[in-house]
Amino acid sequence: MPVLHNLVSNQELKARMLAETEPRTTVSFYKYFTIADPLAFRDVLYLQLTKLNVFGRIYVATEGINAQISVPASRYEEMKAMLYAFDPALDNLRMNIALDDDGKSFWVLRLKVRERIVADGINDETFDPSDVGGYLKADEVNAMLDDPHAVFVDMRNHYEYEVGHFDNALEIPADTFREQLPMAVDMLQENKDKKIVMYCTGGIRCEKASAWMRHNGFNNVYHIEGGIIEYARRAREQGLPVRFKGKNFVFDERMGERISDDVIAQCHQCGAPCDTHVNCKNDGCHLLFIQCAECAEKYHHCCSPVCMEELALPPEEQRARRAGRENGNKIFNKSRGLLNMTLKIPMPEK
Repeated sequence: MPVLHNLVSNQELKARMLAETEPRTTVSFYKYFTIADPLAFRDVLYLQLTKLNVFGRIYVATEGINAQISVPASRYEEMKAMLYAFDPALDNLRMNIALDDDGKSFWVLRLKVRERIVADGINDETFDPSDVGGYLKADEVNAMLDDPHAVFVDMRNHYEYEVGHFDNALEIPADTFREQLPMAVDMLQENKDKKIVMYCTGGIRCEKASAWMRHNGFNNVYHIEGGIIEYARRAREQGLPVRFKGKNFVFDERMGERISDDVIAQCHQCGAPCDTHVNCKNDGCHLLFIQCAECAEKYHHCCSPVCMEELALPPEEQRARRAGRENGNKIFNKSRGLLNMTLKIPMPEK
């Protein structure tokens, strides 16, 4: 029986990827459709993608598929054809090709079966995720941005919104998508008579969110087709103004795609203009936060003097300090500050 998971260390796999000479294309895609046997679907797909030397992170569930991957540039069309033929529901699947791509986004293929392809916390059996709002293309998005009767709603997390968003877009102040859905319904009650435009990174969250809003009595709901990635790509191709400002956070090694030259965030340590996300270098922390080059040098790529001190200790003492430590929030939050916050980059909800 063929091996259906990786057996090589991450360190070795990353070294192999960095040694590659052929460029890679980073692409994301998703599709809501019924998969009767997700495990069997996963195993066959894993074998097919492995043959094409695809790296990345893919989730499969009974409700569909959610993927962020990289593929050798010369095999991109072959991979796309394979996916189109893999299942009738994937025929002509929309591919969101990365905008700011160095090809170093992934170094291993991880394909997992989950209960949902995006964690939503919805337990309402009457909810129909296929009853989505209207799709908006790039030119329609720009028109909506100038419509005084339209409200743009960012369905991403705070750390994503912080580095880039549409002007005047409403932020739903929660750390997870499952928390955002009920909050969005409550926050938008006074705008039920307006056009509600939802957006996210690649479309998967705002598509489901649009269905949830319709389920809760909002009738004039839209979402951006393909999310920020597809909007920016299409706008550039068509010579339209790109109205998204700043960076689009992405869930791979790049941690961000530059959409405009605007830097709308600040370093979490000194407050200087900066939108570069990093993880604290201390293995006992790995906090996700924004750090400028000057603070990276000053704090040795750590989030605080505490972590800088711990990083300087002998490895045995570092491990002893980490033993039994309770993990806190993994993402910087202004209300809590940098000190004593722990652990690493969040999993994707794209």
